[in-house]
Amino acid sequence: MLKVLIPCVAISPSSFSFAQNPLSVHVLNLENGLPSAGVKVILEKQENNQWKELNQSTTNQQGRITALYPEDAALQKGIYKVTFKTGEWFQKNKQSSFFPEVPVIFSVDGNLEHYHIPLLISSYGYSTYRGN
Repeated sequence: MLKVLIPCVAISPSSFSFAQNPLSVHVLNLENGLPSAGVKVILEKQENNQWKELNQSTTNQQGRITALYPEDAALQKGIYKVTFKTGEWFQKNKQSSFFPEVPVIFSVDGNLEHYHIPLLISSYGYSTYRGN
């Protein structure tokens, strides 16, 4: 009988680029099922009942921002808001839309190392949830 040994390599979540930063987002267009490249996204944190901007970026060709949280800061507990500038994106793509932006407000309680905010968009609707 021939025995074959297959090496096994363990890959920890920290090996992936998204896990190195505590916050990522992903935007998909429900109308065509494709990633939404070029969506501007703004990250803010609530401090003293006001929003303080922490960072902003634009989705890549896969509709992702893998590192939205500032690189030089540790993720702190609190209330955060990610605002997707969907109206600008639809306008650039010569489409009408109902929502000029989609604000997603969420709570960081310290129980997770990574937060992922997916957004599914169409001209007249959207859906979001806590991803992983």
